[in-house]
Amino acid sequence: MRKYQNRIVIKVGTSTLTNDIGQNDLRSFDRLACVLSDLQNMGYEIILVSSGAIAIGTNKLQRKTRPAGMPLKQAAAAIGQCSLMHLYDKFFNDYDKTIAQILLNAEDMEVEGKKENLINTFGALLEMGIIPVVNENDSVSYTEIESADRLFGDNDMLSAVVAVLCKAQKLIIMSDVDGFFDLDPRLHPNAKRLECITSIGEEIKTLAGGAGSRRGTGGMKTKLQAAELATMQGIDTVIINGKNPSALYKIMKGEKVGTLFVGKQQ
Repeated sequence: MRKYQNRIVIKVGTSTLTNDIGQNDLRSFDRLACVLSDLQNMGYEIILVSSGAIAIGTNKLQRKTRPAGMPLKQAAAAIGQCSLMHLYDKFFNDYDKTIAQILLNAEDMEVEGKKENLINTFGALLEMGIIPVVNENDSVSYTEIESADRLFGDNDMLSAVVAVLCKAQKLIIMSDVDGFFDLDPRLHPNAKRLECITSIGEEIKTLAGGAGSRRGTGGMKTKLQAAELATMQGIDTVIINGKNPSALYKIMKGEKVGTLFVGKQQ
């Protein structure tokens, strides 16, 4: 697959966009917008895949707990998506950047005509210097809310699919830990971070745990699945801590940050 060498997909999760008590983390929005805008100024094409609609919708509704039941979750997603895009628009506008919203369903990737239209839309936006902000259309789709074995059931997988679709050079997944560890670092202080993984075999897969942050849906297992999908298409994938977006500068310089999954030679 011929890749665009300056095209990067960044996935940010709910745990990055909210704080420890589940409220919107405005500093995280600001830092992320600043760094991504700066990278675009350096000549990179940026695509942002963002979770957070349900959590931010829950905050907008002033509920203390995540809604139960599909209709309420989808309603929270619909409300939260408006607030999420408002926040992104506000902070990116502070750095003189224009964003666009793209909401996807699995069908959009599976139907050839829709897939071609998506590729053309991404290309047109990036050519105009606009930063696409991508999310699954949770108000009508259930694949992320109640993950199933479909094309993508989590925004980690969605980010990998987008990276492949757009022929990105690199996929960066922002997590609530510093990379991929041999043990869960939240439970084991002696856990060791793996700096570079060249092959995702069964041994690596057994190290991936279950669910991640209590505020999000994606755990290390889904991040590993995303890395496997992207690297099979020759796309380098990096997992970093989302609370430190300035690490993106180091990644662009080729420095060791988080965990690098090396893309297969095509």
